[in-house]
Amino acid sequence: MADPARPPSVAGKVMAILDAFALGGVRLNLSEICRRAGLPLATGHRLVGELVGGGFLERVPDGTYRIGTRLWRIGSQAPAVTSLRELALPHMEDLYEATHDNVQLAVLRDGRALFVERLRGTRSVPVVTQVGATLPLHATGVGKVLLAYAPEEVLEEVLAAGLTRHAARTITDPDELRGSLERVRHNGFALTRDEMTLGAASVAAPVRDGEGAVVAALSLVARTRSADMRRLLPPLTTAARALSRDLALHWRGPASSGPLPPVSGPSSGERKLSG
Repeated sequence: MADPARPPSVAGKVMAILDAFALGGVRLNLSEICRRAGLPLATGHRLVGELVGGGFLERVPDGTYRIGTRLWRIGSQAPAVTSLRELALPHMEDLYEATHDNVQLAVLRDGRALFVERLRGTRSVPVVTQVGATLPLHATGVGKVLLAYAPEEVLEEVLAAGLTRHAARTITDPDELRGSLERVRHNGFALTRDEMTLGAASVAAPVRDGEGAVVAALSLVARTRSADMRRLLPPLTTAARALSRDLALHWRGPASSGPLPPVSGPSSGERKLSG
């Protein structure tokens, strides 16, 4: 058992620096990194410099830092992530061709939705999603699906942390969120409108493994004004069921239990499609 009074090792400090980027910040300055990692500025400056030199972090022209390509290459080889993405991509591409809207795949990680793949088109609505980043469960379509089927203790942790408002219609009342999650379980899909991003609406469906457990969520994100759920829901649920069948046959997860390494970095794994 580790001695709580013992100063963290160098490896522990490095892991804390890398974990700072798991909280959702794609680019962080040195002060933000040190604050999130709980390190003195001088220590953080030295270790961040070494991580940049090794290719694990990258310094961009504005002075901020982001995950480096070397860390991305290592993390992207995680079997659970790689196989899930490989199985999902054909279904996501078919879904994009049917709708020409943003297509997203997410799993549950540390009480947030971790995006492991995303397809977007040149005419798709701009969204805040980044492959390898996380977003709150209560304000996103994929997040509501993941939260609806998660153990009760996950919901309690989300409620205890507080429901932060991100856009005009973000649910911030615990009872309202509980009701919304009950509707997800009853209907088999989640809907959001102007909850994470103003002007964006999403519809999300669960992806199940061979035992029927929800291990991921697949979603479409469209412009709120033009989002017609009668058009979006059928192809989405068809793709989610088809992916679930593939997972039952070929996947050895689970991606939703336990921490996952970063799956993307500055050379994002997200696909941008024409049309």
